[in-house]
Amino acid sequence: MFDVPRTAGSHPRLVLSLIAAVLLIGGSGLAAALTSRTTAAGARLDAPLLPPREPAVVVEDLPKLAERLRREGEAGRFMGAVLVARGDKVLFRQAYGIADVATGAPLTVGSRFRLASISKQFTAAAILKLQDEGQLSVDDPVCKWIQPCPEAWAPLRIHHLISHTSGIPDLMARPAWGLRRVTPATIGELTEDSKLYRLSFVPGEKVRYNNAGFNLAADIVEKASGLGFGAYLKAAFFEPLGMADTGLEEDIDHGIVTGHANFPAGLTAQRDPNVSIVVGAGALYSTLDDVLVWQRALHGGQVLSVEGYARMIMDHSPADQPNERGGRPHRTWGYGLMANRLGQRVTPAFQDYEIYHTGSWSGFRNLAAWQPEASVAVIVLSNNYHQQPQVLLISQQAMAEALGHTFPTGLDRN
Repeated sequence: MFDVPRTAGSHPRLVLSLIAAVLLIGGSGLAAALTSRTTAAGARLDAPLLPPREPAVVVEDLPKLAERLRREGEAGRFMGAVLVARGDKVLFRQAYGIADVATGAPLTVGSRFRLASISKQFTAAAILKLQDEGQLSVDDPVCKWIQPCPEAWAPLRIHHLISHTSGIPDLMARPAWGLRRVTPATIGELTEDSKLYRLSFVPGEKVRYNNAGFNLAADIVEKASGLGFGAYLKAAFFEPLGMADTGLEEDIDHGIVTGHANFPAGLTAQRDPNVSIVVGAGALYSTLDDVLVWQRALHGGQVLSVEGYARMIMDHSPADQPNERGGRPHRTWGYGLMANRLGQRVTPAFQDYEIYHTGSWSGFRNLAAWQPEASVAVIVLSNNYHQQPQVLLISQQAMAEALGHTFPTGLDRN
């Protein structure tokens, strides 16, 4: 496993015998992964086959969640789609509200949503798959792949880009963000933009949420693979896994539902997503069931080698990373994923570790979580930007009921 050196900017060393202690999410599945064999390309030879894909039909086998969401949906307090699975069985799949305020068309369990920052895990997985295939290393200098390269980037490694520890100023922290937000850009143009700014801190010394690093990582995926970013994701992940409803949003109609926001005038459509400026950080679209396929494959050994997956979900934050608000333990900052006890944020609380990521962009609020010991997947996709508290509460109500815990009634605001 990994022995994590807790010094600024250093990278984990491979010490496989310590994996459970570092990741904090041990269990029989992880133990099995440690003893499995891998192919030269990194895939586990003994990884279990993915369960057959079920029809995307309504399932409401979590009665408390079903009743609460029925009330919230009818009252207009939640719009979106929710899926919960445990092991091979889907326990819940339902959609509420409208796909577009202009037409009133309803959301369905097969609707396509923008994933926003849930997309980051796909970019990180692409980097790690290319590492499994021997095309690059997360320890490579960024300047090996990005040329010409600013002198200040000499300490930067790919590792820093996908762990939020690069020190590159993020998009929203730059001058003229309002103009950049609405101006389409290519991956190359985004890279050139990032070169204009000095680093905010020495790479590895801090963790600061960062979209720009994932855009740079997408550029490196293109250079290392010889394919466009979307084409690589399709060839490496989406086609092999049968994720026909997932892709990189480009300048064509992908049938994605409309994002919305709650304004004083009422529910308002957000029709200018401009995902081109978050190409590696938040530009994918998908459905409930495609995200479920991805979660099962990623966490079940179908996507990365054991080593690659372990790197993805371990904590890359510096030793002095502060605790979360309210005194809760600080989250694990993995590669495009995080882990924490999200159940501590609801009442009554529960203590299970969840590997997760949220997403918010242009009228969407999402959360996809995985509880590894019981293989519980919870996916909440909302096309209303202002439903962040609802999305968090729903995700944890779903997780609690799937795990047999007391059903939470509200958020812990501490």
